[in-house]
Amino acid sequence: MTTYELFSYPACQKCEDLKAFLKTTDLEGQEFNLAHKDGKIKIREHLSRIRRDEQGGMILPVLVLRDESGVRAVLQSREEAEAWLKSRA
Repeated sequence: MTTYELFSYPACQKCEDLKAFLKTTDLEGQEFNLAHKDGKIKIREHLSRIRRDEQGGMILPVLVLRDESGVRAVLQSREEAEAWLKSRA
């Protein structure tokens, strides 16, 4: 079973788009708000996997997909999540 960890930031439209998409799937998971300390601590586990922009800033949102064997994918947009799920169908 695939589960997710979603890292998002308030007032981030791309984050809201991905959250809305996740509600249409059968995936279960947890959201971490990067404006809060627990979200900032938790995302540290994935820093080496996260794409960054030209200035070194983290590209949001960050969706970490896991299964029993560990991290399966780190996606950073609704489009990437849609494509990943279609590839698994």
